[in-house]
Amino acid sequence: YEAYEEDEEEKPRRRFPVGCLIVLVILALVGFGGYKVSQFYAELDGQGTLGEVQTITVPEGSSVSSIATQLKDSGIIQYDWLFKQYVKYSGKAGEIQYGSFEVQSGMAYNEIIKALSVVTRRPTVNVTIPEGTTAVGVAQIFVDAGLVEDVDTFLSCANGTDGSDWSQYDFWNAIPDNGRLMKCEGYLFPDTYEFYKNHNAKNALGKLIDAFADRIDEDAFASSKAKSMGYSMKDVVIIASLIEKETDGTDQRDIASVIYNRLCSKLYPCLEIDATIQYALAERKEVLSNADKGVISPYNTYTNAGLPAGPIANPGMNSIRAALYPAETNYYFYALNADGVHHFSETYYEHQNFLAELAGKTQPDEEQTDAPADGEENTDTENQTDG
Repeated sequence: YEAYEEDEEEKPRRRFPVGCLIVLVILALVGFGGYKVSQFYAELDGQGTLGEVQTITVPEGSSVSSIATQLKDSGIIQYDWLFKQYVKYSGKAGEIQYGSFEVQSGMAYNEIIKALSVVTRRPTVNVTIPEGTTAVGVAQIFVDAGLVEDVDTFLSCANGTDGSDWSQYDFWNAIPDNGRLMKCEGYLFPDTYEFYKNHNAKNALGKLIDAFADRIDEDAFASSKAKSMGYSMKDVVIIASLIEKETDGTDQRDIASVIYNRLCSKLYPCLEIDATIQYALAERKEVLSNADKGVISPYNTYTNAGLPAGPIANPGMNSIRAALYPAETNYYFYALNADGVHHFSETYYEHQNFLAELAGKTQPDEEQTDAPADGEENTDTENQTDG
């Protein structure tokens, strides 16, 4: 009996075959892999039920990766990596456009790519900024074009008071905090631009400031007469803005010579330019009073010698060039003739004689008019650089 029990104990126990376990694991993996592959294929080839139509906007310059992420985040596709690889290896990356497109979840990848390949363009608007327009004037042009809601929104962005950062521009960092009314004044380059409707204000403004930066030639400034006289680029922009508001359109370099001659003069240290007073006043006046000319302002060129605190308008390229390379003259005065062309004088007496002669040819109420509004022809019969 004891021998029988020992025989019973020595019998081997049954164990689950290891080979079978491996086979089951492989089958499970194959089954799961097949399931996932079927999912991938179903998405790639499209599913029977389409979701709601969604509009996605692809910014210009977007990568396939960012587009795939956007499609996934919108619920159009499940596997952004799969879409990315499909576009890459199908050779269709170059077909995808930028713009706004309508797509649906459940669409086959080919259908999505086809939808994204339709050439669409957002509606645009052309905006023309005349030379000599002030920052406020530019803001109003943007409002009238429907690009921004109001003037204050534009100016807050342009001056950086809303947090907009323009520090990538060296000239912006050089602008002093010296009481100037608009930090952006002088740097919104006048030209014709094309913008998307409902364009982001900062991006639209960036075009104007970029245009200014593109036209400022540091090499040209380094060799300019203005620099040799000790003036900085920010001074040149201020002088160019004065020229822009004073010129009859043909005499920028002569106007520049008067400004520089006065800046270097002990006899006539004040520029006495009416346009600087108009810029400082809350409202433009048809005729400036003596009280206006005595207004306390860093822009008052009647009471303050030298340049005003900042530019008084946004100058064009001709005025900027004239500020860099003024004519060589001995002029200290100028006034508009009856034909709308400036007459330049070297002495106060010569200037006064010209004004007296001019007054004899005109009616008393036509003897003097103020500097023009932005974009209007200058009709001064007597410029205020008359000492």
